[in-house]
Amino acid sequence: MRAAKAFASALFFILFAAVAVEAGAEEGLDAFFEATMTDIYGKPMTLSHFRDRPLIVNFWARACVACRDEFPVFAALRTKYKKRGLTVLGIALEEDPAKVREFLTVYKANYPVALAGGQEGIALMQGLGNDESLLPFTLLINRKGKAILRKYGLFRKSDFQAVAEELLR
Repeated sequence: MRAAKAFASALFFILFAAVAVEAGAEEGLDAFFEATMTDIYGKPMTLSHFRDRPLIVNFWARACVACRDEFPVFAALRTKYKKRGLTVLGIALEEDPAKVREFLTVYKANYPVALAGGQEGIALMQGLGNDESLLPFTLLINRKGKAILRKYGLFRKSDFQAVAEELLR
């Protein structure tokens, strides 16, 4: 029983920890920006298009309850900070564009979403520092291409506000 409680406590910490990214911990960003995925219409989406701008990248899946709670936060941030260049990019760990499109109409995502199903999405997350492939997973990247925050678990407006100026510079 103690082992189960210790495991649950450790899992809680991992799922809800925001991790500031130390200088030099940029592995995986080049591969991220070189990737081409599928958009929600089944067409290729080149991630190099998102380089050189403040970027929120959010990995999610339809089955993830916490992921659903993040959509309004990301939509509001995109609307509020769009004029300052902020881009939000959702990456669904899904394979069926039609199911993702239908899902997104319910959750009113106002930002681009790419599909990275199967091993592709997991490998991309791991390359960006999410070794355990936990969802939701959010990464904030500034204009210079440096990751300034990795967040495991539910992303809140306060997470953004803590690094907003650094991100939007």
